[in-house]
Amino acid sequence: MPGRLSPAGMIQYRAAGIMPSVPILGAILAGGKSSRFGSDKAAALLAGKPLIEHAVAAMSAWCDTVVVTGRTQAPAPCLPDWPAPDMGPLAGLAAALRHAREAGYAAVLSCGVDSPGLPQDLLALLGPAPVCLADQPVIGLWPASAFAAAETILLGNGRHSMKALAEVIGARQISLSAPLANINYRDDLPGD
Repeated sequence: MPGRLSPAGMIQYRAAGIMPSVPILGAILAGGKSSRFGSDKAAALLAGKPLIEHAVAAMSAWCDTVVVTGRTQAPAPCLPDWPAPDMGPLAGLAAALRHAREAGYAAVLSCGVDSPGLPQDLLALLGPAPVCLADQPVIGLWPASAFAAAETILLGNGRHSMKALAEVIGARQISLSAPLANINYRDDLPGD
């Protein structure tokens, strides 16, 4: 898991094109019910730490600020899903996009609480926004301006999905050379 970069490290990453030179809000989408997992996934331990702590640490390496959506307690500031809870990951992303737009962030880097081991060069792999992973669209880099499209989708009668947002805003959907962890069941947790 990457550690927090120093300001000098961020400048070097940005100069090398690994990190965008625009302010990025990190968003951990953590509002799911964890029904397949059987208990709160965010609290599940990996290497002695809750998954949510792994996600916040990873995002903190790349982002100016990190928030957790869909929860009321976390190791980072929390935002309620927008417009309401239980509307899936897109509602968590919409909350982050709305906050980003209002707070002056240019983009939101998103991931789920259940994707430990994100590659250190994730931003370079993603490239410019809008982009998401084809097989895990909760992992993506989204322009703050995408809030309007997310709002339309969430308030409409169609699919309330990350893929629907990606399609509407023309996000590139990319594949990585190696699949990333996606913990849906207790057995998906890597052993220590």
